[in-house]
Amino acid sequence: MLKTEIKTVLDKARTRGWVREPDAKRLLSAAGLEVPRFVTVTNPDQIEPIVADLGFPLAAKVVSSRIVHKSDVGGVRTGIKSIRELRAVFETFSLLDGFEAMLIEQMVSGLELIMGAKMDDQFGPVVLLGMGGTGVEIYQDVSLRLAPVGTRDVDAMINGLKAAPLLSGYRGHQAVNRDELTRTLVCFSKFVMAAADMIESIDLNPVMCSAQKCIVADARIMLQPVDGPTAA
Repeated sequence: MLKTEIKTVLDKARTRGWVREPDAKRLLSAAGLEVPRFVTVTNPDQIEPIVADLGFPLAAKVVSSRIVHKSDVGGVRTGIKSIRELRAVFETFSLLDGFEAMLIEQMVSGLELIMGAKMDDQFGPVVLLGMGGTGVEIYQDVSLRLAPVGTRDVDAMINGLKAAPLLSGYRGHQAVNRDELTRTLVCFSKFVMAAADMIESIDLNPVMCSAQKCIVADARIMLQPVDGPTAA
C-alpha cells in the first residue's frame, strides 16, 4: 500500500525532479514518521479560519515548483505570533518566483538532528544520521549505514556521533527519547527502501528530537533524472 502511494506521488513529481514539501511530509507521515500539523493556503483569506486550530507560534514556508532551497530566497519564517503576521508573510511569499501556496505549520522544539539517504552506485541506499540544523555542514558529525537499518544499527550510529552525549542529556539538558529516535530512523529506512528505485537523495533537516518525540520539521526528496535508470 505504501509503495503504491509513494509511486503515485513520485511519478507526478518526476518531470520537476523533486517533491514539494507538503507532499513529502504526507508520504513520510504515511510511512510512520511524525511531522508537524500543517495546512497549505493559496489565498490570504483562507488563513484565519484554517489556522485557528493550530495555535501560535507558527512557521510558514513558500510552496513552489521552482524553489528547492526555500531559505535561500527568504521563503521560510518562524515564530509567527498573529494572523496579521501570517498575512504579511503571505504577501511577501506571493512575490517570489513561481509562488503556488504557503505552508503553515506548528513550531516544534528539540535537539536538531539530520536524517538522510543517498543512492550509492555501488552499494545502493545509504542512510545517514547526524547533528542537524543550519550548522550541519560545519559540524560534519554523521554516521552512515547501508539500508535497511535495524535497532542495533541505530544504536551504533548514535554511539558513533561525536555529539552523542548531547542526546543523553549532557550537562543538564533534556535527554532525547532514544526509543523514538530509533523507531523514527528504522521507519525512515523502510521508506527509503520502498522508494529506492525512484529517489536520488532525501534530506530530513532538521528532525527535532525531544524527550517525547522526534518530529520531521523539514523534508526534501530529490528524484532520479527522468532519463535515468528508472525512467523506462
